Amino acid sequence: MATQNILWTPSSKETNLSRFLGHLETKFAKSFSDYVSFHKFSVDEFELFWKEWLSYSGLKLHKEPQKTIERGVHFANSEWFPGALYNFAENLLEVGDPESFALVFYSEDGKIQKLKYSELKQEVLKLQKHLFGLGVKKGDRVVGLVPNAPISTIGMLATTSLGAIWSSASPDFGVRGILDRFEQINPKVLISVESYLFKGKQIPIIDKLEEVSIQLAKSTNSEFKQTLVYDFVEPIKDFGNIQNPFRYNEISPPKPSDQLSYTSISFSDPVYIMFSSGTTGLPKCIVQGGGVLLNHTKELSLHCNVSKHDRFFYYTTCGWMMWNWSQSVLALGATLYQFDGNPFHPSWETLWSMAEKESIKVFGTSAKYLSVLEEENINVKSKYPLPELKVILSTGSPLPNSGFRYVYQNIKKDLQLSSISGGTDLNGCFALGNPNLPVFEGEIQCKGLGMDVQVFDDMGKSVSNQKGELVCPTPFPSMPLFFWNDESGAKYKSAYFETYDNIWCHGDFASITPENGLVIYGRSDATLNPGGVRIGTADIYSVVSTIPEVKDSVIIGQDYKDDVRVILFLVTADGVLLDESLIKKIKDRIKLETSPRHVPSLVLSVPEIPYTVNGKKVEIAVKQTVAGLEVKNKNALANPNSLNFFKDRKELQV
Repeated sequence: MATQNILWTPSSKETNLSRFLGHLETKFAKSFSDYVSFHKFSVDEFELFWKEWLSYSGLKLHKEPQKTIERGVHFANSEWFPGALYNFAENLLEVGDPESFALVFYSEDGKIQKLKYSELKQEVLKLQKHLFGLGVKKGDRVVGLVPNAPISTIGMLATTSLGAIWSSASPDFGVRGILDRFEQINPKVLISVESYLFKGKQIPIIDKLEEVSIQLAKSTNSEFKQTLVYDFVEPIKDFGNIQNPFRYNEISPPKPSDQLSYTSISFSDPVYIMFSSGTTGLPKCIVQGGGVLLNHTKELSLHCNVSKHDRFFYYTTCGWMMWNWSQSVLALGATLYQFDGNPFHPSWETLWSMAEKESIKVFGTSAKYLSVLEEENINVKSKYPLPELKVILSTGSPLPNSGFRYVYQNIKKDLQLSSISGGTDLNGCFALGNPNLPVFEGEIQCKGLGMDVQVFDDMGKSVSNQKGELVCPTPFPSMPLFFWNDESGAKYKSAYFETYDNIWCHGDFASITPENGLVIYGRSDATLNPGGVRIGTADIYSVVSTIPEVKDSVIIGQDYKDDVRVILFLVTADGVLLDESLIKKIKDRIKLETSPRHVPSLVLSVPEIPYTVNGKKVEIAVKQTVAGLEVKNKNALANPNSLNFFKDRKELQV
């Protein structure tokens, strides 16, 4: 694999990562010559590494652990920090300076809401008392149908302060998509907005809320107590048939003598329930505990260089794990910026004007958002110099080489571009950025500290400079505790441990580069196998995304005549016809920039590409549709009708 272009080199290594590394060198009389040797230490002596990070990070404990990990016979049965007690919310609320801002929210309509840490604590106290009055206690579930706004953070913190479990979905989810998630976990309280804004329109969800609350109230063994309605856009006039409704703004304010209380929980007690995308069936209910926070602070502090008072923004919804990830900047005493709505309304400037005005240091988004800017030839830096911006984070899908070049040419030259990769399953990253290392075009900078990331070939052998399965042979603190309603653990083990015995197989097709970075080529279950050679879809996307006549695309492999043929579906740019000359241009570019094996057998036009509600392209659903199979859970898709464009096409007959 050829060495890639260096796009950025750090001018200083006075970073949180350097300070922690120095701390370990001094304390244990060690010397780390480079990041590779430091990472090797963090996985070879992972118990020591995580014990030291627990202490160094300042995580507030009610009781110290008896040991770092009780290793089970099986990877999935390992217990982190047995004996330790703590509270999740306490660690997010008690670090920041009381008079500094904890949350700053920008609405699509231009409204701004700011909460200092002291004010956020008062809001959490108010809701905590209300939930406690409803009987919410340790282990109960509270769910949010909420935008990425202060109400989501307040809801999560009040819930976890009581030792209860938080789970959320975005208000734009459909009724079935919401119930497929929330019905499985039998919540005691639902917190919801009455409507939300998107593209300048107010979108009411009262009808949706009626149906959801009715179903939750009559579910088997329901413990449902209340639908708490928060006036997000305008005061609700009529509750209609909403079950057990209560107005959020009618919650009694706390008395001057009231104080926040924090229920102690162990690292084996749940904090979050996350959901898989659910495109092949009901979403998996992934239960996560305190190890998530420990891993988040490691990633945010050491890999993103976030410190107290820094200003951090991530464009996300409450149905994506990046919402949970971003909340943890509060545990570093930083300011979390939130935005809800369409990032291109009324124009591309929406998020960048905020970043400029607010001196954002870390700006997080999806690879798709950056690709749209690139497609539209937006030159951000011509209007917004962004002098305080130090880091851009990108995830959701692999960022193509052209996306790397676009950021440095059109947004800012002197910053760390961190393409990061992990997932909902671990609520964090296996591979991400490093403020001490250069950025190479098309590469994720490094493996995450304490994460034993390897790539296995088809024989189960660890390899470098070769494509294979991304695996992790060693337990890590943010691994799921269990799956909800999976008493035997069979679903949990099936999800990650079927490919290799007792080794976490993440489901990504990847390679470790000569620079010790990583390249993710797409999901392994979506890899292509023409002629028996595995090909990552990201290789083809990286070429197609640079062709101006192409607006969007999806690639699948179709079983064909005892082999697999590659099929490329395209949405062409406005006014562009997919004719033979354009098909030839596309095939020639793919052949030149990748290999002859990557060249699709068929290039076909469709009006729309299917995406999940979290904005992820769903190759598997397209492949199933083309094969004549039923996609089991279309409710997980933002645009399920788009699958009709892939049905019964004569070009696809085998």
